[in-house]
Amino acid sequence: MKKSVSLLLVLLLSLGFAGLASAHVTVQPGSVPAGSYQVFTVRVPSEKDAATTQVKVAIPDGVNISRFEPKAEWTYEIEKGAEDKIVSVTWKATGNGLGATEFGEFRMQGKVAEEAKELSWKAYQTYSDGEVVEWTGAPDADKPASITTVTAATGDGHGDGHGASSGATAADSDANDEGGRDTLTLSLAIAGLAAGVLALIVAIVRKPKRG
Repeated sequence: MKKSVSLLLVLLLSLGFAGLASAHVTVQPGSVPAGSYQVFTVRVPSEKDAATTQVKVAIPDGVNISRFEPKAEWTYEIEKGAEDKIVSVTWKATGNGLGATEFGEFRMQGKVAEEAKELSWKAYQTYSDGEVVEWTGAPDADKPASITTVTAATGDGHGDGHGASSGATAADSDANDEGGRDTLTLSLAIAGLAAGVLALIVAIVRKPKRG
């Protein structure tokens, strides 16, 4: 009986935390045309009890970022390299940051280079306890860098044609945002369900036997 209960607990806990373990720092959209103007959204989930208080993102060579959306209770600092190109941005919390059950989104705008093939976004997430998590690995790593695939140019996003590409970008970003929120909600629901079942099993096991 005890062995069966232990196996069941292991299974439930594995299911409950599998979704949470996949909550990485990501940059959306996941695919963009070469030469297009885009709004990129950096989604940052907190994965521990300590709050996320700083997020640094290295800007890939294949995109020129020029603008950042203001975010309440956060400031940002940019670093420039050769030819005045922005090479990184660091958001810092002025308040409590992102708590254990929270996530935040940080937006920036720029143009994808004509010759770009892939954008690899390396991110560095700092917690209030001083830990820095580096999201810089390969796609199959425990802490992968987010990848944006660059497809062939469509023509609509070239030159000063901001209007046509920004409409498509907004739709793509909204779709990706909804997908990310659904994944996060499902992960939390699974974890909650596992905790509830665990409490029920413990209560049953501890129930005193009647003589």
